[in-house]
Amino acid sequence: MTDLPLLTDALLTLENRIATLTLNRHDLRNALTGTQLIDDIIATAEWVNRCDDVSVLVLTGAGSAFSAGGNIHDMANRGGDFAGDVAECAERYRRGIQRIPLALQAVEVPIIAAINGAAIGAGFDLANMADIRIASSKAKFGETFLNLGIIPGDGGAWLMQRLIGYQRAFELTLTGRVIDAAEAKELGIVMTVTAPEDLLPEVQQLALQIASQPPKATRLTKRLMKMAQKMELKEFLDLSACFQGMCHNEPEHLTAVNQMIAGMEQR
Repeated sequence: MTDLPLLTDALLTLENRIATLTLNRHDLRNALTGTQLIDDIIATAEWVNRCDDVSVLVLTGAGSAFSAGGNIHDMANRGGDFAGDVAECAERYRRGIQRIPLALQAVEVPIIAAINGAAIGAGFDLANMADIRIASSKAKFGETFLNLGIIPGDGGAWLMQRLIGYQRAFELTLTGRVIDAAEAKELGIVMTVTAPEDLLPEVQQLALQIASQPPKATRLTKRLMKMAQKMELKEFLDLSACFQGMCHNEPEHLTAVNQMIAGMEQR
């Protein structure tokens, strides 16, 4: 059995090549600040990249919320991650919550967010760091920073406009309004909306389908799709050729080809 990292405020399981990280501070609605969840997410992201037994990472929350984002009581008291003068506060962001988008951007396997409840502020942005989002019908979403007189300091203004376009991201960010799962699907924020009891089974079914693919080619494919967002076509094709050469020389390629040929011969 692969050794799992020791986490404080989250639960981590590994089964059928699927790692499931459950934010487990439901007493604070899984707030990312004022808990150890930032460190737990970072530790999990780094472990996933080291662990060849993982093909998919699922993110979800325990209790009624996916994540409420920042701890507003700490904000009110100017404590915790929000203490200090301008320079001190900025450094806390860099050493704190801003590590999450950098770590999740670097995760080599597909990430699926199973959004069980409210995803607010930085919790909304956390969901948007996943490759695929599936939501319970009870889920709510809000880029609510401006309602508190602050900006999306965790990268949300970068993330959302790349997901749904500038105009829609601008409206949600500047109004700070909270939307339900149905509107999130209409806007393209989530791919699917399920009944609450069907959320994890549906996510697991999708994760199993992805996890059944050849693992090394899966990681290279995700890397390729990420690189496609910022490369010109000619350079991208050169990279694709190199990655393809790597795939053709992996044993998993020949195994997959032989399995397909055997299946065709049985028809």
